[in-house]
Amino acid sequence: MVSEAVADAAAGGTQSIERAIALLLMVGRAAPAGARLADLVAQSALPKPTVRRVLLALVRTGLVDQDEVTRRYHIGPEAYVLGTLAGTRFGIHALALDGLARIARTSGDCAFLSVPRGAFSVCLHREEGTFPIRTHVLQAGDRHPLGIGAGGLALLAALPDEEVEQMLAANAEALETQYPGYSVAMLRDAVADTRARGYALNPGLYVAGSWGIGMVVLGPDRRPVGALSLAAIESRLTTERQAELVPLLKREAEALEAHLRRPPVEKAVTARPSLPRAAGRAVAKADP
Repeated sequence: MVSEAVADAAAGGTQSIERAIALLLMVGRAAPAGARLADLVAQSALPKPTVRRVLLALVRTGLVDQDEVTRRYHIGPEAYVLGTLAGTRFGIHALALDGLARIARTSGDCAFLSVPRGAFSVCLHREEGTFPIRTHVLQAGDRHPLGIGAGGLALLAALPDEEVEQMLAANAEALETQYPGYSVAMLRDAVADTRARGYALNPGLYVAGSWGIGMVVLGPDRRPVGALSLAAIESRLTTERQAELVPLLKREAEALEAHLRRPPVEKAVTARPSLPRAAGRAVAKADP
């Protein structure tokens, strides 16, 4: 028979787990501004030392990050990984696979799914086209500042003006040192052009001759949750061909948005399994 001391210890362990989960969810809901320690203490009704101790444990595991300047807490990289793994069953990754296959099959060019992660966009999937000459500047797992490439630009342009400026400021140093073809001022103009045009265009800004077009995917709350894009050599993305392909991207983006609005059970039934076609990589080259 379990002793009272063992039972008490088990109950205490369960309580600690519940507190950690509750604080993790609070930090997640505070995105993108992040959560202050004082706010988490008030929301959780826990003692400040307890909240700080749990947050430190979450930081050590990578589930939470703390900004060194603002001291605010944000969702960490390991939480993103868990979300991506769950997404292969229920989320945008699984739901986008059929649409990406249709885009690649219809256009003959490579199709991509990118999602926002803080001030960056991450490529979750690359679907190969049939055209023999391909652009290889983006693979699953590649990460770039929001605004780089068609997918990243579509995501950036869908944010409110205040958040656009926050992202540009956060990426200013990276743009200056790693992306010589880009600047904060240029991306600000590109956001305006994207909104006016209705889709994002990357006219070979990072890799000469590699062009891309992208369309944002909005979640049920009308915030950008992903972008569908395709990349091709310059001669295959003329103005005339863009006019042919943009409706294809728009149709698939709208279909994906409709899937995302469905209840979770219905999503699980309709989504096809994610296949390991492209392995993720840590180092990026460019976003289409």
